[in-house]
Amino acid sequence: MRLQFYHDFKPGVVLFAMLISFMGSVEGAQLELAGLGVTPHVQSSNMRYRRDPDPELGARVELFLRNQDQVPLTMAPEFPATFDGQSAGHWLASGDWAWHDTPSARSNETLSLAPGAMTVWSFNSKVSKWGEGSHHQLVLGNDSSTPLGFHLEKPTVWLSAVTFLGEGDSVHPVRIVIHIANESGHSVTPQACRLWLPTGHSNYRVLYPQDWLRNVHRFPIGTGIQSGGKGGFVVETGPLPLTYCAVEVETSTQEGVVSSLWAHLRIKREMFDMGGGWVADRVGDSNTLQAVPYLKTLRRMHINSGMHQDVTGYSDTSLFDQYPLKYMNRLEPFERYDTDLMLPRIHAVEFQGEPQYGGGRPVPPQEVLTRFLPYGPTRLPTSVTHSEERIWRYYAGLSDYPHYDAYRVCAPAPDSWTRYDRWGGERLRWAAPLETIADMTRSLRELNRPRPIAYWSQGAHDGWGQYGGRQRTSPTPDELRAQAYHALSQRITSLYWFNLSLKSLLKFRDLIEPITRVNREIRLMEDLLLEGDAFEYRREIEEGQLSWDLASVMGPSGGLLFAHDLAYVPDLDEKVFKFRPRDGLFVFKLPAYLSQPTQVFRLDADGLHDVTFTVEENRIILRDRVKVAGIYVVSQNDHLRASLEARHASLIAFERGFGFDPAHSDSDFEALKQILP
Repeated sequence: MRLQFYHDFKPGVVLFAMLISFMGSVEGAQLELAGLGVTPHVQSSNMRYRRDPDPELGARVELFLRNQDQVPLTMAPEFPATFDGQSAGHWLASGDWAWHDTPSARSNETLSLAPGAMTVWSFNSKVSKWGEGSHHQLVLGNDSSTPLGFHLEKPTVWLSAVTFLGEGDSVHPVRIVIHIANESGHSVTPQACRLWLPTGHSNYRVLYPQDWLRNVHRFPIGTGIQSGGKGGFVVETGPLPLTYCAVEVETSTQEGVVSSLWAHLRIKREMFDMGGGWVADRVGDSNTLQAVPYLKTLRRMHINSGMHQDVTGYSDTSLFDQYPLKYMNRLEPFERYDTDLMLPRIHAVEFQGEPQYGGGRPVPPQEVLTRFLPYGPTRLPTSVTHSEERIWRYYAGLSDYPHYDAYRVCAPAPDSWTRYDRWGGERLRWAAPLETIADMTRSLRELNRPRPIAYWSQGAHDGWGQYGGRQRTSPTPDELRAQAYHALSQRITSLYWFNLSLKSLLKFRDLIEPITRVNREIRLMEDLLLEGDAFEYRREIEEGQLSWDLASVMGPSGGLLFAHDLAYVPDLDEKVFKFRPRDGLFVFKLPAYLSQPTQVFRLDADGLHDVTFTVEENRIILRDRVKVAGIYVVSQNDHLRASLEARHASLIAFERGFGFDPAHSDSDFEALKQILP
C-alpha cells in the first residue's frame, strides 16, 4: 500500500487516495454509515388548489457511507443493497419513493470505493412511512446479519445554508459561509469543518477526507449558538474545485458531546445573477442579441444572464464582452462548455423546462435525475424549474441550484385563484395573493437546504392573455415589486425576470424602470443576501386583517429586514392591486451576533436613508412609512454604510454610462422599436 497525491483540479486542492492492487468482495465489505442527512418534507398550508394536496409527507435522505475495510470495494449497478428487505427499485415502483440515487440508478457506472473513502446515496420518499420518525434498515452485500439501521428523525440541529464565495472574476470559491439552525434545547458550538472531495472530476462519487479546518470565524464570537437561534462560521479554504463534495461540520455541546452535521452538494461559486428570460429571438435573418440598443437596455437594467447558449454574431463577437449575458441552457457538448474559458460565461444548466408539467406528460423525478447524470463529472451546475408547490417536494434535491416560477396576476398558474378567501369573500379570477410568493419560496428553500435557490419573478411579458376580465396582461409596477420582494426576503441568490424579450419591453415600457430599480437594489444588498440565511418570518394581523409580513436575512456582515404591506386591495373595476403609503411599527428579532447594531438605515434604489429605531433585548423596533415593501440594513460594521453609498454611486454611473434610457427617452425607445420589422 502506498500514498499517491493527485493534482487533477486547476486550481485545486491536494487530495490523497490509497491505491491497492486487488479488489475486495461485497461479502467482505465493511461499510460504515458515517453520516445521515434528513430533510423532512414541508408543505404550505396557505396555497389553494382545485385538488387538495396529498397530506402524506416523506423526507429527502442522504446516507454517507464510508469504506472501513482495508481493501477497495466495487460498486456496480448490481451491487446488492436492500432497504427494509427490498431494493431501491422496488420502493420506486411501489410509489413509496419519488427518486433514488443508489448504484442501481446508474446503469452504466461502476465505482471503486478505496479504504477510508466515502460515497453518498440519496433517496426522496413520498409517504409518511418513509418520513419523519420512521426507522429503517439497510443491508449491504449478501450478509443480512449486520444491517445498518437508520432513524429518520426530524433534525434538531442542521446546516441551513452552505454558500461558496469567491473573489474577483474567478469561478473558484475561496471561502465557505455555513449557517446552522439550532432547535436542540441546548447550546451548540461549531468547532471545525472539513470537505470530502474526489480525486478528479471523472470519479466525483468517491470522496476522500481533507484536513480539518479549525480556524473558523464563528458568529456569534466566543459563545455557542443558543437553542432557538441561528449562527455559523466563515472558513477560508483557498481555491476549491468545481465538483461534488460532502461537507462535515464538527459541533460540540456545553457538556462536551461532539457530533457532526453533514451535507452533500456541488461546489459552485455563488453569485447573484439576474436573468432576462428568453432574450434571444429571431428577427428576420438576425437575432435580438445582435441589436446593440436591446443589449444596452438589458445591461442598463443590470441583467447579466438569459435563456440562451450560443448566438452567432453575439457570443462569438466583442458584443458579449461589452454586454455579457451568462448562459442558461443545455450546454452541450461538454468539451465546448466545460472549459476554463467558458465557465465564467455560464449561470447553470437549464434544459428540462418544467418537468412537473412536461408539456402535458409529467416527467417522473427519477427520469429527471437520469437526464442530469451525464453532468455529474463536469463542472457545470444543474438547475431545474419547479412549478407547483403541491407536488414539488417529490422533485427536491434533484438539481444543484433549484428554482421555481410563479406569477400572481394575469398568468397561468397551478393553484386555484378563486379558492383564496383573502378580501372579505371577494374571489378573484385575475390574481392570487401576492404574499403566496413568500410561502412558495420558504417551501422550496427548506426542501432543498442547504443548497441555494432562485426564483423566476413576474416581469414584462407580451405573451399572456386576459384573465378574469383584466385588461393589463402584465403586473403593474407595484405588483411587480411586491412579488420580487416576497421572494428576496426569504433569501434567494438569483432572480430571473419572466420575460424581458424585446417584444415584452416594447409592450410594457412602464416596467423597464421599475425592474431597473429592483435590480439596482439587489446589487446594493447582494453581498448580504449571499452571506446570509433566512432568519425570521412573522405575519402581523390587525383587527382581524392581514397587515404586514416581516422577514429577515442575517449574516456575519449584517442583516436585511423586510416589511411587506399586506393591506393592498383589489380594484374591482380596473382589476389591479392598489397599494398606498402606510405608517408602520416593525419589531424584528436580532440574532445574538447582531444584537447591538451600530448602523441601521433604509435602502432603496435612490440610496440610503436614516430611519427611526430603537434596540432592546435582542430586537429592533423601526418606525417608517412604507409603500409595497421596506428594506432595512442592520450591521455592526461601521464602514458598511459608506461602502454601500459608494456602490450606489457606482451603479448610477454604470446606468448613465450607456447614454441610453428607453424608459424615459422617447428617441431611445424608438431605437428599440426600430429593431423589429
